[in-house]
Amino acid sequence: MDTQHPSAPPRAQSRIARNGHPDRPPHAGGLVHDNTRHASRFTVVGNHLAQHAQLSLLAIGLGVHLQSLPNGARVDIKSLAARFPEGAARIAAALRELEAHGYLRRFRERVPGGRIVTRTVSCNQPSAARHRADEPVCAAPARPAAAPKKRAPRKPLPDVPGPAHPAPALIRAATDLLADLRRHDPRLLLSACDAAHLAPGVAAWLERDVGPEAVRHALTDDLPTEGLRRPAALLAHRLTARLPPLPAFQPPARHPLQTCEACDRAFRAPAPGRCRDCRCDPQGTDGERAP
Repeated sequence: MDTQHPSAPPRAQSRIARNGHPDRPPHAGGLVHDNTRHASRFTVVGNHLAQHAQLSLLAIGLGVHLQSLPNGARVDIKSLAARFPEGAARIAAALRELEAHGYLRRFRERVPGGRIVTRTVSCNQPSAARHRADEPVCAAPARPAAAPKKRAPRKPLPDVPGPAHPAPALIRAATDLLADLRRHDPRLLLSACDAAHLAPGVAAWLERDVGPEAVRHALTDDLPTEGLRRPAALLAHRLTARLPPLPAFQPPARHPLQTCEACDRAFRAPAPGRCRDCRCDPQGTDGERAP
């Protein structure tokens, strides 16, 4: 009763065609992936970076390279320019792009011995860095048989105002100001993530013509003597609650009216003298004839 079917395939057809590519419609163009699973030496990169709509191709490639490097690798502009064929100017521009979109944070820090170094933080998920919680900490068991306990994650920091024009130089100045606060009060030693969260708030103050010393005084004045458990949360509250108003518009000043000493014609100038038509000395006061 056994019936053979010579036309039936001996096993299921594979999705991979004989040419090594997945099945696709005939004459179809576009990209085809030929993937092999990595077992070692690989880096996971999010599509939000690899397919970023606003970053240049150089910035995307540099961001991927930075995420693949180990801690302690040298990523200053000189070292990167020696590693890649792009010049220092293009690499510096790509680093500024990554910094503006949150994939890179740079701040200066004083190390033992008094030397100031630049710390570079590569962030693989900028949207999550602002609300990242502390790593769980295991408490010591009271008895050998007791299970370890985990501390509850920290609450996210309050939101802070932001500048109307978040230029990279303005954000760097705000980050430097925050990093310097611990010199005025050791309790204000901030983590890199806390400084990145607070930097836009400080930049909003600087953008409103408030000097760095005035911002520092507003953040460090009259701090509580006890109970300062989360200095970053207190600074976030002060940056929001004490935000000064926008400066009033100041129209450009006009020179007063003067009377020409030669022809008695009225003209505008900062000091008395001759009008433009009567002035012979090219080094004299350059006035503006009044309408």
